[in-house]
Amino acid sequence: MAITDIAAYAHLTDADVEALGFELDQIRRDIESSRGERDARYIRRTIRAQRGLELAGRATLFAGKSRTAWVAGTAMLSVAKIIENMELGHNISHGQWDWMNDPEIHSTTWEWDMTGPSAQWKRAHNYSHHTYTNIVGMDDDVGFGILRMTRDEPWRPINLFQPLANIVLAATFEWGIAMHDLGIQKDTSIVPSDGFLSEPNRVFFRKAARQVGKDFVIYPALSGPLWKRTLKANLTANLVRNVWAYAVIFCGHFPDGAEKFTPDHFETETRAQWYLRQMLGSANVDAGPVMAFMTGNLSYQIEHHLFPDLPSNRYAEISQRVRLLCDKYDLPYTTGPLITQYLLAFRTIHKLALPDRFLWRTSDDAPETSSERKFAALSDKVESLRVDPVTGERRGLRSALRDAKAALREKNSRVR
Repeated sequence: MAITDIAAYAHLTDADVEALGFELDQIRRDIESSRGERDARYIRRTIRAQRGLELAGRATLFAGKSRTAWVAGTAMLSVAKIIENMELGHNISHGQWDWMNDPEIHSTTWEWDMTGPSAQWKRAHNYSHHTYTNIVGMDDDVGFGILRMTRDEPWRPINLFQPLANIVLAATFEWGIAMHDLGIQKDTSIVPSDGFLSEPNRVFFRKAARQVGKDFVIYPALSGPLWKRTLKANLTANLVRNVWAYAVIFCGHFPDGAEKFTPDHFETETRAQWYLRQMLGSANVDAGPVMAFMTGNLSYQIEHHLFPDLPSNRYAEISQRVRLLCDKYDLPYTTGPLITQYLLAFRTIHKLALPDRFLWRTSDDAPETSSERKFAALSDKVESLRVDPVTGERRGLRSALRDAKAALREKNSRVR
């Protein structure tokens, strides 16, 4: 089973959890009080750079007839679409820049360069995903309704095809997200949504038609005799953007260490426990400034889930303070290179395509799914220690995970 008692899993007392929540609230207050002109300059420069890059890419495709011009134009267009999707559309729609009161750079007015309407994405993502993060049966982003990403979900024969479904999802990620968000919009709509021309469907069809028309009709038509080159460039740029966005999202949500939770936990959850759930349910990617920018600063997925509406350019600064808190409370700070994080998610996708009888670890102690019961094998003496008697340092989840791993290695060596 997934985690039910989050304090027990984290090896913290209720007082510890509340103290951690207080310190995270202080980080929020500090960033909110220090938002200002440098943050406004950052987002405005990013918008100008993204639009300039897209314009340069379009101009290169229109003016150049050589293969080099096509590659250069397509590359610029791909990067522009990534920036618009990750750093602009995602973060502006989260309300990260609403404090500026700029009607153009506001979550209520920004429409991103993606198939699905921003409004439907905000309902599915900002509310459902960030409220119910990784709660099995409540967060529809756990596998997006397509992939089995935890043993807490029963295996079905269709899961045998999820390695193929994963490839399709990566290539068509914007459509997968759009259909996923549309489904959630229908489920939560207060108006009739079961008809073909229901309001959610009409909103979706209008946006999808505009998006398809722009990329695959209008721009190719403007290219005249070069329309095939432009069509191919747009297809390629969308594919690159889709695969990149997919990889970033999977690296932040599905590597080992991004834990899952049961609905039982949510019923009595405090604000501080919500913070702790975000920390334990997310994973970061090791990234320098350029890589972080290209991920929309979602390489700081932990910080994003803690503070989804704070400016993304401040996540690097926030991460330093979150790391210190993890050290103070002996909590894991799950991070790793992008390729490592993705390969862990990739392994889970293929492993959980199989029935549970082929898997030797249980849902309590599997790398991709665990619970407070995974520590049952540890001795009572080890479990009862909250402070190391030699160093005086706190012994929490990070130490317990290390002890559990050592106990498992010892058990396996005895079996051999």
